[in-house]
Amino acid sequence: MRAAILCLMGVAMMVNGMTMLLAPAFWYALVPGVVGTGPLNPHFVRDIGAAYLVAGGGIVWFLRDRRARAAALAAAAFLLIHALIHLADAIAGRETLPRLLVDTPTVLLPGALLLVLLQEKAP
Repeated sequence: MRAAILCLMGVAMMVNGMTMLLAPAFWYALVPGVVGTGPLNPHFVRDIGAAYLVAGGGIVWFLRDRRARAAALAAAAFLLIHALIHLADAIAGRETLPRLLVDTPTVLLPGALLLVLLQEKAP
């Protein structure tokens, strides 16, 4: 079960990253709430897409080779920092609590879940 969740997370991040890289306008219009963050900046979307692609790849690499634990931990670090940015924006009033709640399953929880899953010995 753990390996299946890790695989799903890794592949989903890679698909998200590739969509951001190859079709930033499509991704921007598709993801709920993103339009409310300001006008589309394709370069910025692609930058973040690169981070998601690498993070997802790190998780998939770890599934194939446990020696790639550092790559999976780097993915978790990116996800946790991303979540903290969203949380800090909500605390500072730059984002609303309802928006933070919408972001919870896709932004706030993945990093923590990944860290928990990486605590086990074998995928």
